[in-house]
Amino acid sequence: MTDLNDPTAINPSVLTPVHPDIERYLTTLAGSTDTPVLVEMEELARQQNFPIVGRLVGLFLKVLAKSIGAKRVFEFGSGYGYSAYWFAEAVGPDGRVICSDGDPNNLSKAEHFLGQAGLWDRVDFRTGFAQTVFQATEGEFDICYNDVDKGDYPEVWRLARERIRPGGLYIADNVLWHGRVAAENPVDIVPGWTDAIREHNRLIFNDPEFDAFINPTRDGVVVARRK
Repeated sequence: MTDLNDPTAINPSVLTPVHPDIERYLTTLAGSTDTPVLVEMEELARQQNFPIVGRLVGLFLKVLAKSIGAKRVFEFGSGYGYSAYWFAEAVGPDGRVICSDGDPNNLSKAEHFLGQAGLWDRVDFRTGFAQTVFQATEGEFDICYNDVDKGDYPEVWRLARERIRPGGLYIADNVLWHGRVAAENPVDIVPGWTDAIREHNRLIFNDPEFDAFINPTRDGVVVARRK
C-alpha cells in the first residue's frame, strides 16, 4: 500500500516545507502533551499507515479553536477521531464537534479512544459521505475543518464558506501536498489531486470575505478567517 505520509515513496523530488530537524525540535516540545490515548492513537496510525494530522498540527488546531472560543466544529473527514480529540479538548464540556467519516469501523474506534479520554460526550460522530452529512446538518459553525479526499477540496470549500460565522475559521490539512503544489511536474498519488488542491488554495486566497494564511508545518494547514 502506498504511504500517503511518505512523499519520497512516490517522488523523491517533492519538497519538504519545514526542515526535518526543525520538525523534530517542535515535536520534542509537543511531547509535554503526551497522554495514553494520544500515544495509542498515534501508534495505531503508524501500524496501519493511517494518515493523521499528528501532534504538531493537533496542537495547532486546539490553539486555533480556543483562540476564537469555538463551541461548534464540523469535521469533513474524521478518521478514527484524532483531530476530533484536539477540537473536543478545545470546545469544552458545553461544546460540540460534529464528525463525519465514510468508514463505519472508524465510529467504533473513535468512541473507544475519545471515550477513554473523557471526550466522547462532546462528539457527534456521523457515518456517511462528509458533504452529504454537512448538508443535512443545520446552522453555522465556529470552525469547519476539511480533511477529505483531496480531489473534493474545492467542493468542500464552496459548501463550508457560507456556513462559517463571522470571525470563524475554515481550516484544511494537506494544502501543500508534500510540496507538490509548488512542483513544476508533480507526480500525483491520484490523478488530479494536486490540481484540486491548487484550485482550493487559489479560491480561498482570492475570496474577499476571508483572510487566509498557510502554516507550512507537516503538510501545510490553511487557516481562513471569515471577516
